[in-house]
Amino acid sequence: MTSSGLTRRQLLRTGGVAVAAAGLGPAVLAGCGGSDDAGGTGGPLSFMYWGSAFEKKAIDEMLKKYGKEHDGAKVDPMYVPVSNYPTKVSSLVAANTPPDLAYLGTGQMYDLAQKDLILNLFPYLDKYPELKDRLPSSYFWYGKDKLAANQLAMGVQILYYNTDAFKAAGIDPAPFTADTAWSWDDFVQAADKLTVDQNGKHPSEDGFDSGKVKQFGTIAPIGGAPLYSLLRSNGGDMVNEDGTKFALDSAAAIDVLKKVQDLIYVHRVAPSPAQLGKNAPTTSVQLQTKRVGMIIDGNWTLLDLMESKVPFGVAVLPKFKEPLTMTGGAAGAIFAKTKHPEEAIELYLYYNDPEHVDLFKDGLWAPLQKKYYTDQAEIDKWVLKDKYPANFKTAVVDTTLKNGVTDWGQQIKNADRIHQVLDPALEQISLNKGAPVDIVKALKPKMQALLQGKWPLQEL
Repeated sequence: MTSSGLTRRQLLRTGGVAVAAAGLGPAVLAGCGGSDDAGGTGGPLSFMYWGSAFEKKAIDEMLKKYGKEHDGAKVDPMYVPVSNYPTKVSSLVAANTPPDLAYLGTGQMYDLAQKDLILNLFPYLDKYPELKDRLPSSYFWYGKDKLAANQLAMGVQILYYNTDAFKAAGIDPAPFTADTAWSWDDFVQAADKLTVDQNGKHPSEDGFDSGKVKQFGTIAPIGGAPLYSLLRSNGGDMVNEDGTKFALDSAAAIDVLKKVQDLIYVHRVAPSPAQLGKNAPTTSVQLQTKRVGMIIDGNWTLLDLMESKVPFGVAVLPKFKEPLTMTGGAAGAIFAKTKHPEEAIELYLYYNDPEHVDLFKDGLWAPLQKKYYTDQAEIDKWVLKDKYPANFKTAVVDTTLKNGVTDWGQQIKNADRIHQVLDPALEQISLNKGAPVDIVKALKPKMQALLQGKWPLQEL
């Protein structure tokens, strides 16, 4: 996190730490909390969200479409830049004028739910059975029979690669089924073939100049969802099963951390933080310019890749012991203060369905509902054959359903404070400030003191 604000990925875990002093203009405040002075089925609703310019356009169009299909119901869109989003939410809550519906980082969502500021969806499950037909990992529970939210959409980690770069390096397309996933050694070998210096030499060859690299093979996944996918693949984890004990010091976890660090400093197939730069280009730009040949990133990257016409393919992540990918995402919630809870739930169900929102077809979002992963006719409604890359179903849809593990940060309590000590330690590994085993040893007492267990899970 920089001093200037948050990235999309950082916001997924941002909690209620934003100050409430930040002001909001009257135009924004006027859209909050709903009112009873407008037409439609129950008065206007306000919908607060972040996103790119493309996402903003898609959400605004979806809200207009919703109004037309629901007797002229009015929904006021409240777009807030991602960099200031948690602060804006805190300010609205402090002023007692929250929106009806909102995107929320998971930490902030749990904080608000504990204060009874988020509508508990559990009492509405029987009346709205569509709320039950979702992947189990998409639910946010904060107590028995207390359901705060679902994810906005499903997020999943994917191995992206530039198909032209693969062809130039003589590499076959990366594996797209879990049972054929590359081993870690296979991944490193492919990264070596993709990495070339200005003279055309690879890191495994004599005379390779690591200071003048034309194309790197990959970016080292030290942190976030890519790292967690690999940790779980090797049998490791951040914490134990109930979230009360530090687990990053296990042999399996240290093995992953060391091998990821080695991508930079031993194999020389990934840029160092200095080579990557403080304001590194996005994944789509890195692949489009062939600065990097392949990258592990979230499914939301599909949108930019498809829009920028990058020649790319998708594959399953490399494995250690078991082929896995991490699933997770920010929350979509309804504030308890809404004057129109049932209308809000109807909009809630509407906006995260591929039938109504183009963001699924366009690659930014993946669905929550089980049917969109199990029924081919339903899959075809969002995985468009003339738009999505070949093998997307097996590489992404199937692995999400059969090989997905839930983001540990979605379930752990006190996640924001934990990341305040964890992230700097992972950064030290990426900077080669020490051996992972030593850095993790120093991290253990700091992180252990912050562990408070996990949020509950509940079957429907």
